[in-house]
Amino acid sequence: MAGTSLRTYLITRLALVVPMVFILLTLVFLLLRVAPGNPIQAALGGHVPAAYVHQIEHRLGFDKPLITQYGEYLWNILRGNFGTTITDNRPLSQIIEQNGAATLELTFFAMLIAIVVGVLIGLVAGRYRDTPLDIFGRLFGIFIYATPVFFLGLMAQLVFGVWLGWLPTSDQASPITQALLQTHTNIFFVDAIWDGNWGALWDITKHLILPATTLGLVTAGVFIRLVRVNVIRTMRDDYIEAARARGIAEHRVVFAHAFKNALVPVITIVGLNLAILLGGAVLTETTFNWPGIGHELVVYLENRDYTAVQGIIIVFALVVVAVSVLVDFLNAYVDPRIRY
Repeated sequence: MAGTSLRTYLITRLALVVPMVFILLTLVFLLLRVAPGNPIQAALGGHVPAAYVHQIEHRLGFDKPLITQYGEYLWNILRGNFGTTITDNRPLSQIIEQNGAATLELTFFAMLIAIVVGVLIGLVAGRYRDTPLDIFGRLFGIFIYATPVFFLGLMAQLVFGVWLGWLPTSDQASPITQALLQTHTNIFFVDAIWDGNWGALWDITKHLILPATTLGLVTAGVFIRLVRVNVIRTMRDDYIEAARARGIAEHRVVFAHAFKNALVPVITIVGLNLAILLGGAVLTETTFNWPGIGHELVVYLENRDYTAVQGIIIVFALVVVAVSVLVDFLNAYVDPRIRY
């Protein structure tokens, strides 16, 4: 019975993804098409000959009826073809493969930092409610969440990069490392381990610390509040009192019972925070000159390259949808109340 209900829930959730993605793709298509101005002229400059503009429009299919463009747009997305940039004639698939790997590396370590810092501080604050530890945890969570990620990044660059000189302030690795490193996955951290190049790994790690910590700390503010509230609520439940009455040690009550159940909502928040993390990655990559897909998005926005912007936004949106579905699956597996 439980397996049937779980299967039904998963099938229903997958079925809902189709209209969600369809609406998402349609909105992105329409919003960029109704934007004022000619995207070709905007991307190439206002003094480009009209004949050349028409040539580019024909190559990209912008001279076709809107419904035809829409049909080709959906068909290309289904085939994994996100288009070609206007300004430098670069396939979006190449940008996703190369620059997306850098964004994946940054967001993974940022999420890792956010979970570790947020969960630990939230657990301590909830366990020692209304003590100085709790007050510090709450104030830290509010302050760090309210701080703009670019401002925190600039301060980190100033303190740890300029004043103390401990860490590099930009790029994914030093020029020497980038020139000598063999790229297998385009994720520098993985490639360095793959080749056993420990000197390159240390250089990559130093370049990763500031941007990943900056982005992770801002996201940790959400986890601190969530874990704290759930620990406080869980510590009041009857089964916690029953465990104490049986003489179970307090540390086991907290970690084996209260903490475990308080983490169930965190799974959901991890998925929801991916959208926040990707949005913060755009600003973080720009601040630290990190060569990720968010940095490319800013460049193409400045150049008003609507084709590139459209493709990158679609990739971001599809990643968020995919992670949301995965989180729903994990929640349904961990928490039976969701699927009944």
